Amino acid sequence: MPWFPGAMSCKSKVAPSVDFDHSCSDSVEYLTLNFGPFETVHRWRRLPPCDEFVGARRSKHTVVAYRDAIYVFGGDNGKNMLNDLLRFDVKDCSWCRAFTTGTPPAPRYHHSAVVYGSSMFVFGGYTGDIYSNSNLKNKNDLFEYKFATGQWTEWKVEGRLVARSAHGATVYNDKLWIFAGYDGNARLNDMWTISLQDREQAYWEEIEQSGEIPPSCCNFPVAVCQDKMFVFSGQSGAKITNNLFQFEFKGHIWTRIPTEHLLRGSPPPPQRRYGHTMVAFDRHLYVFGGAADNTLPNELHCYDVDSQTWEVIQPSTDSEFLCGLGEKGLPFGLWCMPSGRLFHAAAVIHDAMYIFGGTVDNNVRSGEMYRFQFSCYPKCTLHEDYGKLWENRQFCDVEFTLGEREEKVLGHIAIVTARCKWLRKKILQECEYLAKTVSFCSGRSSRVPPLLEVSIREADAQPFEVLMQFLYTDKIQYPRRGHVQDVLLIMDVYKLALSFKLSRLEQLCVQYIEASVDLQNVLSVCENANKLQLDQLKEHCLNFVVKESHFNQVIMTKEFEHLSTQLIVEIVRRKQQPPPRVYSDQPVDIGTSLVQDMKACLEGAGHEFCDIILLLDGHPRPAHKAILAARSSYFEAMFRSFMPEDGQVNISIGEMVPSTQAFESMLRYIYYGDVNMPPEDSLYLFAAPYYYGFSNNRLQAYCKQNLEMNVTVENVLQILEAADKTQALDMKKHCLHIIVHQFTKVSKLPNLRSLSQPLLLDIIDSLASHISDKQCTEMSSDI
Repeated sequence: MPWFPGAMSCKSKVAPSVDFDHSCSDSVEYLTLNFGPFETVHRWRRLPPCDEFVGARRSKHTVVAYRDAIYVFGGDNGKNMLNDLLRFDVKDCSWCRAFTTGTPPAPRYHHSAVVYGSSMFVFGGYTGDIYSNSNLKNKNDLFEYKFATGQWTEWKVEGRLVARSAHGATVYNDKLWIFAGYDGNARLNDMWTISLQDREQAYWEEIEQSGEIPPSCCNFPVAVCQDKMFVFSGQSGAKITNNLFQFEFKGHIWTRIPTEHLLRGSPPPPQRRYGHTMVAFDRHLYVFGGAADNTLPNELHCYDVDSQTWEVIQPSTDSEFLCGLGEKGLPFGLWCMPSGRLFHAAAVIHDAMYIFGGTVDNNVRSGEMYRFQFSCYPKCTLHEDYGKLWENRQFCDVEFTLGEREEKVLGHIAIVTARCKWLRKKILQECEYLAKTVSFCSGRSSRVPPLLEVSIREADAQPFEVLMQFLYTDKIQYPRRGHVQDVLLIMDVYKLALSFKLSRLEQLCVQYIEASVDLQNVLSVCENANKLQLDQLKEHCLNFVVKESHFNQVIMTKEFEHLSTQLIVEIVRRKQQPPPRVYSDQPVDIGTSLVQDMKACLEGAGHEFCDIILLLDGHPRPAHKAILAARSSYFEAMFRSFMPEDGQVNISIGEMVPSTQAFESMLRYIYYGDVNMPPEDSLYLFAAPYYYGFSNNRLQAYCKQNLEMNVTVENVLQILEAADKTQALDMKKHCLHIIVHQFTKVSKLPNLRSLSQPLLLDIIDSLASHISDKQCTEMSSDI
């Protein structure tokens, strides 16, 4: 099948998912791009606001998405509660009142609304007359609105569910789930559910929750992602935090998502807040707005559920200000990004988020609608791929002998030496020693390489394996709550990190340990820190013990009776005379990441440990087998079963040999996940994920985006050459179209003269076809 590129643009686009067609041959000509009119990634757009004659500006309302429309229900306009139902068509960008029949819910705000099947369900909320402050009360009623008929119906349901408002609600497994909220007197943290399949059989059932249950709270959002419900921040009185909690529907277990793995310098979680929104898309949660410590921020925060990391989304440049011509041809400007607000509402349709209404500055209600375009690129699997290499122990070429018990741990020289200078030095010393006794270094490219043995007496196997896991993944497992042995193990890892000068692992261990110290384990951790001479952790434990709220509880424990005399004296003296606090403005060294280290490895730091030669059109490029095998199933199968005798591998993508520049771009992706490349490289590499068996099609999606956004007059000749070589006929046609229409500029490019004769003839043919008969007649008359 040929390629079908459509219109190109100079802005970043949403790359739709690209599926591998394994029925196709390896030839690039069987792959299609299917370009289309995609929206700019991370772009905010201000859509038509809701006119007053359709519906009032409002806050504390709900929005739901059904097919290609947003439905807005209830809320308040600053004077009265509302119960109208508005409809916004996202295709036409038009507002109207939704058709309704039957008795709707009473006017209300701080209710919830969800979609199940072809119906919207509205639960609870606060009703009454806010203008006269009369008949104000919370509700526990449940209404169904059928989109097809516009019929409102109240469900009469049995159960003792407490009336509430400002709660969380979602649908999962054919059930409506209600969590927490405010009952008029106190905040709640109970959970109830009801089946939405049969109105006649429905009843409220209280869920017995376990685990780290969030504190009682209200005015918080919930979102479902990867079969789990997430709750972020909210109003909890003195207990308000910026914690993110996840709830497993199957076991009814809550877990607080730890943030201790976020090193200094990493994007932190959003500030604690209430009245904000949170929606789920793909593997991400998006948090917007709310009141955060008396401010109304308008940053969009994104949480990656897989990597457990936060980031602030930088909006596209065309989100910030839109210029145009208004009445009488006068220019005007319009901010396209929403201002900070609270008690707004959000919903997702396709690959975009829609935000409506809310309370903005000076307690003003908003009738604005905004659209935010998500990006939907497949996730980076770099850390997972290297982690699987560590777990599988394939292609290991080094064996560490550890501690007095001489326990063995296998590893890969390429990754270990790239991540840890201390271990690199040990391995080099062993290589030099063996080089003097046996022909070791010259035999490294043989079919079955020898296993290098390295002895490390100062390390035991268990903490060393945790350290190795960090080298491969940049992560270690967070200590389980209540398991003091987990904390003590991380302390041993911390000791190794100090010895091996792994700054990033040091900081990770310190944050994990300090976050895990509690009344039950503080003395054990303190004693172990004293034994291992970990002064920073010992200080943290001593300060924890002498806190006013901790001291009496700690000294009454059995563990305190068995504490060493030295530590008891230190605790008593510290309680009587606390040492002065020492503040340091010195920047903390957080070390280098996996991406940074593997980048340095590819760029030359790992050259002396290369054990395979990649041949590109006869030109050698040294590389590392373990890294290639970790990232590519093609190389993994080759090295496991069909390793060439001479240790050399010819590189191609199907029948096509990529350019040297494109090949280097592919190596950057393999080694450290980089997807930045010139657009002409994207043509060569579009088929690479399929041919080389990468974990997903992330590279392919970025190649698509790169071609859509970056074909310009300046690079059109390079892309024309790449399109010709890869048989991308429609891309070649598109390039010729640009050349013909911009020939005055293209003709001045120096590399025009270096094009092959066939391509120059193609340009002449295109120019000739472009000239009309009339132009030919005019040209003839001039001769």
